[in-house]
Amino acid sequence: MTQTSVAVGSVFEVAVGVFLALHGLVHLWYVVLSQGWVEVEDAMGWTGHSWLLSGWLPQETILFVASVLYVAVTVGFVAGAVGFVLETAWAPPVLIAAAVLSTVVILAMWNGSAELLVEQGLVGVLINVGIVVGLLAF
Repeated sequence: MTQTSVAVGSVFEVAVGVFLALHGLVHLWYVVLSQGWVEVEDAMGWTGHSWLLSGWLPQETILFVASVLYVAVTVGFVAGAVGFVLETAWAPPVLIAAAVLSTVVILAMWNGSAELLVEQGLVGVLINVGIVVGLLAF
């Protein structure tokens, strides 16, 4: 019987991988909001209004595009996290792409107001910057 071994990172790398996967899963909250699966309240921050797109596209289109892109971001972060823990060569580019796409979508979906920035994704953008810098530096 032949045994196949899979390289798994250190405890630190596993913890980072879990963090990356959870960061990706948080993006599904925007899908929940954009699909109207919960009642959106002003205190939630994201109303679906985009400073960039609302003058050009119907609200339904913006919400659909946001949902598709946030699902892609989630898949990228979760897949990248698994690859990171397994120490694959493809994980860093996937994670960087997910972080960049996440930041672009958050900025595009920002409502243009300086109020409720944390709820609109400021912390997520800062985490994304940390991920990109960390992966490029190490």
